[in-house]
Amino acid sequence: MPMSLAPAYQQQVQALYLRHHGWLHGWLRRRLGDGDAAADLAHDTFVRLLGRPHALHALREPRAYLGAIAHGLAASHLRRRALEAAWLQTLAALPEAHAPSPERRAITLQTLHQLDEALHTLPARVRQAFLMAQFDGMKQRDIAAALGLSVPTVKKYMQRAWLACLHLMPED
Repeated sequence: MPMSLAPAYQQQVQALYLRHHGWLHGWLRRRLGDGDAAADLAHDTFVRLLGRPHALHALREPRAYLGAIAHGLAASHLRRRALEAAWLQTLAALPEAHAPSPERRAITLQTLHQLDEALHTLPARVRQAFLMAQFDGMKQRDIAAALGLSVPTVKKYMQRAWLACLHLMPED
């Protein structure tokens, strides 16, 4: 963003914040049932808006736009919460002798969050096919039959999903 536009854009975002933050916080609180999470996500919505200087030029329905950003953030938040709950449930089922260290728990949870985010960048059918292969142990021909796809399409879906996962690998 050019320096000459930065203050004007920041003023526009500030005006939107003053006009719509209360509404957005309430909207998120009703959907999430958690005032603290709603406050965090409302804040994150406006932070995202600050990174999109082109977004305000033709904005006619600010609440619809803010709601769309917040909806995506809320969906991600709920997925993360469900993932954490499943991870804690899995840990609770382990015998104490096999329980990972607190550091290993944190690393694993962070990795799970990264995988979840990577997989949710993919189209739903690609993600579904990948999860059927990885978690249900289905063969590509069975996935093709279940989803009404050809085997070559399922192979392409697998490649796409694996590439999304590979992008998470640190570069050496």
